[in-house]
This record gives sequence, C-alpha cells and structure tokens, in this order.
Amino acid sequence: MNSKKQASGLAWIFLGTAALYLLLPLVAMVWSSATTPRGWTLIAYSQVLAAPDFAETFLFSVRSALITIAISAGLIVPTSYWVQLRVPRMRAVIEFLTIVPLVVPALLMTFGLIRFFNGTPLTNSANGTYVMLIGAYVILSFPYMYRSVDAGMQAINVRTLTEAAQSLGAGWGTIVGRVIFPNLFVAVLNGSFITFSIVLGEFTIASLLAQPAFTPYILTLSQQQADQATALGIISFLLTWLSVLLIQVVSRGRTRVGLAGVR
Repeated sequence: MNSKKQASGLAWIFLGTAALYLLLPLVAMVWSSATTPRGWTLIAYSQVLAAPDFAETFLFSVRSALITIAISAGLIVPTSYWVQLRVPRMRAVIEFLTIVPLVVPALLMTFGLIRFFNGTPLTNSANGTYVMLIGAYVILSFPYMYRSVDAGMQAINVRTLTEAAQSLGAGWGTIVGRVIFPNLFVAVLNGSFITFSIVLGEFTIASLLAQPAFTPYILTLSQQQADQATALGIISFLLTWLSVLLIQVVSRGRTRVGLAGVR
C-alpha cells in the first residue's frame, strides 16, 4: 500500500511539474500583455483585433491551411489505399519518403525550391510564389497526414470494403470517394488538425517567399509593439485550442452516427 501511495504521489508531482512548465509561460504572457503602469487593461487585445493586418494575415494562413489539407488528403488517401490494397510491400518505401520532410530543414527546402524553379512562372509572379508556398506546405504535412491516414487504413478492412463495393458495380472513384474516404474521416480530421497547426505557425517558408502569413506578422509586430505581439500570441493559442475542441466535437458526432448505423 505504501509503495502504491508513493507511486501515486510521484505521479501527481510529475503532473504538477509538467502543468507548471506549460502554464507558467502562458501566465507570464497574459501578465505582460495586460499590465501597464496604470493597472490591468485589455487595450492591447482590442488593438490587435482591430488592426486590418491581423484579419488579413490570419485569413491568409487559414486559407493556405485549408488548401494544403485538401491537397494532402486528396493525394495521400488514394495512395495509402492503393498501397494497402495492391502493393503492401511498398508501404515501407512510402513511410521512408514521408520521413524526408522531417530530416530536410525548411530553410534548405525553401532555397532548393527557389533555386530549382528560378526563372519559371513560379518565381516570376505573386500567384506562382503562392503555389510554391502551398507545395512546400503539402510536403511538410506529408509525415503527419500519412501516418494518420495509414493508422485509419489499418483499422478498417480495405479489401472487404472494396470487394463489397465492386460487387455492387462501383468504380474506383466511387470506392475511394464514397466508401474508403468516409471510413477514414476521423483519421483525416486528425491529420488535418496537425497540418492546420503547422501552417498557422510556420515562419521560415512564408518569410523567405515574402508571403503575408500570420507568423511573420507576429514577428513584425513584436519589433514595433511588444505588448500587442504578446496579446497576438495568446489569441493564436486560443484559436488553436478552439480548433482542437471543434475537431473533438465533429469526431464524436461522426462516431455516434457510425455507431447508430451499425445498430
């Protein structure tokens, strides 16, 4: 009994230490952004929300994240499905390829893209540079999106679902779009959240490609108004957690619908 109590006490100590490690910086940020010589105030938050650059850069990053998620899911779901169904021996190769973006630094990848596409429409126009940005984000999202989709693919019987759909006369497009994809909804959603967080907080690629993204705006603001930059960091943190809660709600709703269908 004493050993169990000691283990429980140590667990609570470690948990409390971890909570303090995570929460103290947030408390310090809130204190820094809301205190002035005159006392507590939320003027920094109101100024940040009222600034036109805030909405412009945030919506730019959100739009980029959504496009990245759509492209990543559109590429990875059919690829993972085909590997699982037809060429399972290639799974190890695909997993290795998805690790490469974790090894190559974003700085090196961006310079490589600029050098490789130099003199093409991708570097000679604003739209081309944005396409390059999205392409770089898709590459960054591969490790996380693929592993989420692959884990979901392992949880379903791909071959049985495919054979059942084919017996009803469904083509490959119908099978992927209306059979496989709905069964991977939660897995794609999990990968989408990680991708959303990466794009929203990415700095190096957006800065080198001179894109009006959210994180470079935070850095620019910190050089001018430190309290507003801190308030913007808190707002960004809250928006991220709101995204987590939204995913939890959608996932639970999707799971309940699936269980109701089984019953």
